[in-house]
Amino acid sequence: MRFAFKTSPQNTTWSEMLAVWQAADDIEIFESGWNFDHFYPIFSDPTGPCLEGWVTLTALAQATKRLRFGTLVTGIHYRHPAVLANMAATLDIVSNGRLELGIGAGWNEEESGAYGMELGTAKQRSDRFEEGCEVLVSLLTKETTSFEGEYYQLTEARNEPKGVQRPHPPICIGGNGEKRTLRTTAKYAQHWNYLGASPEEFARKREVLHQHCAELGRDPKEITLSSHVRLGEDDDFAKVAADAAALGEQGLDLAIIYLPPPHRPAILEPLAEELAKLG
Repeated sequence: MRFAFKTSPQNTTWSEMLAVWQAADDIEIFESGWNFDHFYPIFSDPTGPCLEGWVTLTALAQATKRLRFGTLVTGIHYRHPAVLANMAATLDIVSNGRLELGIGAGWNEEESGAYGMELGTAKQRSDRFEEGCEVLVSLLTKETTSFEGEYYQLTEARNEPKGVQRPHPPICIGGNGEKRTLRTTAKYAQHWNYLGASPEEFARKREVLHQHCAELGRDPKEITLSSHVRLGEDDDFAKVAADAAALGEQGLDLAIIYLPPPHRPAILEPLAEELAKLG
């Protein structure tokens, strides 16, 4: 099993996040770092501080040398996929090919409503997301893109220069929806992020993903399987390692350790030592 970490840019400060990422860049067991893409804090006081995800991610990419990085995940309705494609290609270039492109259908009603971003029904979100994935992949790989969909329309659209990674930065889709999200993952993604519950539920969702892969003629081994594993405020590193191991027994490839604020670089070494015991 491989390991990563996540720092949500909410209820924290830039200096705290930066210190964690720069420390983690020197700890080999962490292969990647992740943030989220929200405008309000989630699952906490929505009036609290929340730094913008892509600007923060770009700054963290420049402050590190080794870590791969991405958002878990960008709601497709937050940015037009043509804008997102340009952002992703540029960030892949300036980071020398370290970007993981994390995307999802969107879910946060509070911030979407406050900003006048139409979230839509579950079906509308899934339909829009599928269109957005097609547009993104086309713009990241083709010279021009023309597309006529219900949500997006493009006419000989360009996205130059392309990113460093070929055919494009790996796409990570986050979500557990069995009928639509996992099928879209099987069609477009190189990485699926499980939102997190029991290992048994992960195993069941994994099998659904594999069924979609079989129907689409896709080798499921081409898709990395990851999950959030939360570190509590009690810093129980042994529990985190045990939770990751239980998911690993069900086929998890990458455990992404979700670090709670306040973000403290001092916890990284003991966390890494505990994770290393899993081999």
